[in-house]
Amino acid sequence: MKKLAYGLLVAVLIPAVLPQLVFAQQYGGYPGNAMTLEQDLELAKKRVELVKEHPGDGSGTPFLSANGIVGATLISGSIFGGIFVAFVARTKHFEKLQKIRPVP
Repeated sequence: MKKLAYGLLVAVLIPAVLPQLVFAQQYGGYPGNAMTLEQDLELAKKRVELVKEHPGDGSGTPFLSANGIVGATLISGSIFGGIFVAFVARTKHFEKLQKIRPVP
């Protein structure tokens, strides 16, 4: 009986939720969205033209800065690496103390 009730609940809720997800994907038409598809395409064309005018400038994504991909990776790696080293040092110190005087 519970399986039937759950099946009916899912059968009612899925069609109620899925159209919202479909329309939320792109250009939902709600008042907060100021750009239309045509405006977005025009902006994309302008971006392509700017890249063609300045081919050596790159994509504009700062890979090596602190707020870029590599910078964030290095910063988080150093933080978690420091935590790892602290745990290893603490464990080695504890093992050394256990050899000197065993814990009962």
